[in-house]
Amino acid sequence: MNKKEYATIDLGLANLNRPGQERQHGKETAHRLAQEYGKKAAAQSGRRPPRADAQRQRRPVGSRQAVRQRQRLLRNIMCILAGVAACVIMLYFFFFFDADKGTGIQAGALMAGGISGAAMEEHPAWKEDFLTINEYSRPGTALGEVKNIFVHYTANPGTSAAQNRSYFEQLKDTKERSASAHFIIGYEGEIILCVPLDEIAYAVKTRNEDSVSIECCYLAADGSFTEETYESLIRLLAWLTDSYGLETEDILRHYDCGGKKCPLYYVENEVMWERLKDDVKAAM
Repeated sequence: MNKKEYATIDLGLANLNRPGQERQHGKETAHRLAQEYGKKAAAQSGRRPPRADAQRQRRPVGSRQAVRQRQRLLRNIMCILAGVAACVIMLYFFFFFDADKGTGIQAGALMAGGISGAAMEEHPAWKEDFLTINEYSRPGTALGEVKNIFVHYTANPGTSAAQNRSYFEQLKDTKERSASAHFIIGYEGEIILCVPLDEIAYAVKTRNEDSVSIECCYLAADGSFTEETYESLIRLLAWLTDSYGLETEDILRHYDCGGKKCPLYYVENEVMWERLKDDVKAAM
């Protein structure tokens, strides 16, 4: 500070001892000059000048850090919730969504009755057209351990797989009897899965709880299958036998449990029945 500034401060300080307005004026002058000197000194030293107490904004210690921590925590929670929601949606579409029908399906249709998801991906081509749950053809009862696979014939020559599927569906209205099967193979070789593989079908009265059944359509009067039906049946039997960890001897005719002549051709032609099982073994 120069001599003039010192003199001014001295004058201001001297006025502090005087009464009235001169005293107040002395205080303001001394305070103002002290601030100006502080700014000049800071500018020369490169440091930021201190603010007057009246201009200082006091914050609680650590408040800024606490706000940032809360913001980070909120962001983390939102990210976790978004990830969980994405996983739930993906699982729903993978396990429960039937793209053809736009409806949810049971997880058992993908991991049915002990069949792994990988095995289900390699199954023979079929169409899923599940029956409506009802007490006459699809009770919705869980299927336990599969011990046998039964082969049937429709006993209705010339009818298609779709027609026989419709017959099973109509039983909920006609209530004339209880009947169904997991699969129906048409005389052109098409396969329909109309009861999920994790549910029982009403096919073999005393064995519904531990078996899978296949109905086969036919045209010939003797009950023999068309070549297309036979080939689809062999592929399906080979896949089911392998997927359930069974042997070809575990493939049975309806006739083998109850004595009903079903499938007729293979009841009356034992040699052809043994040949069918040999063909299944060769296809596995």
